[in-house]
Amino acid sequence: METGFITPIVRWGDIGNIGSADSRENKARSNDQMALFGDVFKTVIGQVKEAQADVETKQYLLSTGQLDDAHTLPIAEAKAGLTVDVLLTLRNKTLEAYNELIKINV
Repeated sequence: METGFITPIVRWGDIGNIGSADSRENKARSNDQMALFGDVFKTVIGQVKEAQADVETKQYLLSTGQLDDAHTLPIAEAKAGLTVDVLLTLRNKTLEAYNELIKINV
């Protein structure tokens, strides 16, 4: 009995690779995008830490009488508050986007 018309079952690749010319290129691009996304968070967190350290330094200088301009402390506190607000907004938008992606039916 001849079985030439039967083709063996071949495992498919990942869904993300369907229709792509070069899956390695797509993987490299997605890794770059993930790195960019992580860099945004690292940058914002670094700015929050710097602003908080600046506030603490100015508070110390004011309490020891070494700060000549008393108005620099409220300015530094406002800047620190804004950086925290930006971080929280970024976090909330990221969670909203994640929740929207979870709702997508494949």
